[in-house]
Amino acid sequence: MEACIVKLEATKREEGKNPRQLRAMGLLPVTVYGKDLNLNVAVNTREFKLAYNKDKNAKFEISFEGKTYLTETKNVQVNYATSEIQSVEFSA
Repeated sequence: MEACIVKLEATKREEGKNPRQLRAMGLLPVTVYGKDLNLNVAVNTREFKLAYNKDKNAKFEISFEGKTYLTETKNVQVNYATSEIQSVEFSA
């Protein structure tokens, strides 16, 4: 079965906001790695969780500042006490 492609809109991480503050605002800290690419952005937590829980192998099309990056999930950090996703790393 082929993995589906999920579109996510990324926003710039606000200066001075730590990951805990971002999560409280409903945003998930995300890092996108690739050849000559290292983006630290945030995406909507609910949108990511719905797609990720539905298909762990889904590919994500992350849009940021007019550019689109086709990525796949490399690492999802989870707080095992609360089952909350803490951050996600994607590779482009």
